[in-house]
Amino acid sequence: MARRRGGDVVLPRWLRRPARFMQRVNAGEVEPPRFGASIATAALLGATAIYGTLAGGHLPQVVQSVTARTGLAIAQVHVVGNDETSEIDVIQEVGLDGWTALVGFSAEGARERLSALPWVEGVAVRKIYPATLEVDITEKKPFAIWQHGNELSLIEKDGSVIAPFDGGRYTALPMVIGVGAREAGPEFIAKVARHPAIADAVRAYIRIGDRRWDLRLKNGVTIKLPERDEALTLATLASLDRQKGLLSRDITSVDMRLGDRIAIGLSEDAAEDHQEAMRKRYKARIAGGAQI
Repeated sequence: MARRRGGDVVLPRWLRRPARFMQRVNAGEVEPPRFGASIATAALLGATAIYGTLAGGHLPQVVQSVTARTGLAIAQVHVVGNDETSEIDVIQEVGLDGWTALVGFSAEGARERLSALPWVEGVAVRKIYPATLEVDITEKKPFAIWQHGNELSLIEKDGSVIAPFDGGRYTALPMVIGVGAREAGPEFIAKVARHPAIADAVRAYIRIGDRRWDLRLKNGVTIKLPERDEALTLATLASLDRQKGLLSRDITSVDMRLGDRIAIGLSEDAAEDHQEAMRKRYKARIAGGAQI
């Protein structure tokens, strides 16, 4: 604030007009409006309330309260795209309390909370005025069942765990078992799928020592594959099955871990039949030699 010589005060430019107005009021040149004091008091209180709301960060709550009580509270939530995600879980994560107003509701905050649900791959949250919220969910797609210890989990094609497996409509999915099976399973299953006759016969893909695979067939036969050349070994197995019906025989296992030979494990009955056939052949040779 500047002072002139002689002690006169020079007001800032923005205060000069209000000061002249007050001088006119004091001189009786301006008649105040009726109820002016009440109006001024109300304005002061209103300004104080607004300032407190802004300074305290309570504006969103105030907007929620006012709009909710004037008919803009969220009355309906439409959930689409959810097969495994329950609507109860969706509404709980959306965070409605019966008075939540659509105007101040944070759709982005709801989307972030919903994205954390186990089955949710993606989600869109849209506000539809005056009082509807739409939640459009895209769920993850299970690729296989992973057995680790005594626990079963549904996994995606990239090996990510979705949720525990508790039966239901996913029982027909392929099962991968063992340490490393979750990560390596999808790629290996794709190799087996190139031979439909073998793939249709497989019950489980078993990871051994996180180094190689066994195939457990639906008829109980175990195929032991080598650590390397899986694609070539599977092609050989498919050829033997086409030409000789190998996998439909009375056997317990096919060991293909050695590149120069294949070891066939016979069932108990097949082993006895084989031994009996060998004894008969031996006796026939002895008998033939005696006649000579």
